[in-house]
Amino acid sequence: MARIDLADIAHAYGPRPRSEADYALKRIDLTFKSGGAYALLGPSGCGKTTMLNLMSGLLVPTQGSVLFDGIDVTEQTSEQRNIAQVFQFPVVYDTMTVYENLAFPLRNRRVDGAVLDGRVRQIADMLGLTRSLGQKARRLTADAKQKISLGRGLVRSDVSAMLFDEPLTVIDPQLKWQLRSQLKTLHRQVGNTMIYVTHDQTEALTFADTVIVMYDGRVVQVGTPEELFERPNHTFVGYFIGSPGMNVLPAWVEGRTATVAGHPISLPRTYEKPSGTRIELGVRPEFVKIAADGKGLPVHISRVDDVGRFKIARVRLAGHALNVMVGEDVQLSGVAAAIEFDPSHLHIYADGELVEGRA
Repeated sequence: MARIDLADIAHAYGPRPRSEADYALKRIDLTFKSGGAYALLGPSGCGKTTMLNLMSGLLVPTQGSVLFDGIDVTEQTSEQRNIAQVFQFPVVYDTMTVYENLAFPLRNRRVDGAVLDGRVRQIADMLGLTRSLGQKARRLTADAKQKISLGRGLVRSDVSAMLFDEPLTVIDPQLKWQLRSQLKTLHRQVGNTMIYVTHDQTEALTFADTVIVMYDGRVVQVGTPEELFERPNHTFVGYFIGSPGMNVLPAWVEGRTATVAGHPISLPRTYEKPSGTRIELGVRPEFVKIAADGKGLPVHISRVDDVGRFKIARVRLAGHALNVMVGEDVQLSGVAAAIEFDPSHLHIYADGELVEGRA
């Protein structure tokens, strides 16, 4: 396993990039600690796979350097970097049996005998492939083939890093949770550096200890799942993490007061008048409640969605849409209500970036 440093990395797919808009991956300095479990999270086209391929050696960056344990490997191949990579769609040898597919990476490295057999059977058992070991891969379903592809990435224990590029896309939804849990268990057992690309927040938050959120070719926040939820550094992180995402409202802010749609709201910190063309207040639906006494910000209830353990009230405050988490015991009637914000969980943003304020 290795520590991976991306030093002043940027990448453009076209020749002679002239402006920042030409770069698929904007300038990044980032460190992946040896033995860490990381997720690269963001929507399609945000640069996740580009970053992964720069680490694996499938791409050479337009600028900057890739270092493994302090050694510059920018020009080295994936084989020279000793990387195991699992792709979005299955990569298997159809004419080989499941056993032969899983054993192939080990045989290439002259591992044989009981060590090879034990490792193949361990990974097969973890992935639920034991009964299929003697079958030809071409006879298997797409999700079974992807499990073989996962297994071939996992069977080697001596790799510098394991890189996963949306590996559960073709997996049956009922198996996804099981495989994510097994990957997490394997990481704890072997301690390899693992980096997992996904657009699914559930996959990222359940697998990784550290999540790197990307947007438009940039890293907008690096943190634990709890940090991303509790304190989004960017409004995009607030939107993308959580279900439903953070409410973001246009605001006027000065001192310890935000004014939203003409209503004053007390803030937990003091702010100078933030500079920026777009000032907003962010609050997650979990920290908005229906005021029992009817005193609060007046809202219009558009609808209420019952999702089992709680309800989500879709409301409008002076034309601005908000989501409010409502307990199953709260009864809503009519279309008029009032809401209150938990002042300790309010955030102020200027042009999408978190403004710190003073305690």
